[in-house]
Amino acid sequence: MICTVTFNPSLDYIIHTDGLALGAVNRATFENIMAGGKGINVSIVLKNLGHDTRALGFVAGFTGNEIVRQLDELGVSCDFIRVEQGMSRINVKISAPEETEINGIGPAIEQRHIDALMARLDTLGNGDTLIISGSVPSMLPGDIYERIMARLEGRGVRIVVDATRDLLVNVLPYHPFLIKPNNHELGEIFDVELVTREEVVPYARKLQERGAQNVLVSMAGEGAVLVCEDGTVCTSPSPCGTVVNSVGAGDSMVAGFIAGYEETGDVAQAFRMGLCTGSASAFHMGLATRDQVEELLAQLG
Repeated sequence: MICTVTFNPSLDYIIHTDGLALGAVNRATFENIMAGGKGINVSIVLKNLGHDTRALGFVAGFTGNEIVRQLDELGVSCDFIRVEQGMSRINVKISAPEETEINGIGPAIEQRHIDALMARLDTLGNGDTLIISGSVPSMLPGDIYERIMARLEGRGVRIVVDATRDLLVNVLPYHPFLIKPNNHELGEIFDVELVTREEVVPYARKLQERGAQNVLVSMAGEGAVLVCEDGTVCTSPSPCGTVVNSVGAGDSMVAGFIAGYEETGDVAQAFRMGLCTGSASAFHMGLATRDQVEELLAQLG
């Protein structure tokens, strides 16, 4: 079983416009509304790649109903906790000459809702995979990642963490199976600027020394780096293509890596799958499909 956790799911209202002027009427050239949130993106892409997941998290209100409806339509299994107060957030993502985002707040989550999530996580065991990603809303305890990992410690669950700064660093003592910072996030942790794949490697090793089993670093057009549990390093430039939309590319890389690992049990093959899945989402409107990923895998050779 593969489970994803999205603490603060959203409806993403995606708008394209030729220009964005404050204080004026701006007209869209394209619009779409889709279920969003990092864990949800991972679940959708895994489904596109032929792998079932169980999507966990919190939803509320009419927006929460629409999130569930869309995921049901895509064939993604939902097991969200329903929250009575507030509504699932709407995130506005504006693609103009520069990308601009306005993110909503989310519902009022109480301790009993957290307890219900923990009870669902208690069903995981040896050989299962749990993917925890994204920011923690203010109504949740700041150490929720650590609480989850401490609760599941010793049960044989492969845990993947895609988060930033303290959220990521604080879980390293629990030995996550995979972490996926991008090069900018990795640089922020160590207060350095990391531009090339070669520069990334020693800092990825530092996170491994602190407890991570495998460290996957995404680098947009520069490709990616994987420092494997056995100490070997995989690096690759990105496949060739034109970036259309960067939303969800990092989540797609995580999904591709897990799909590749589920299919082969080989982290090097999982790395190639992850790189091509992230690129496929970046090169197309919408999230990566199996055919798009296979085309890029053939390009890599």
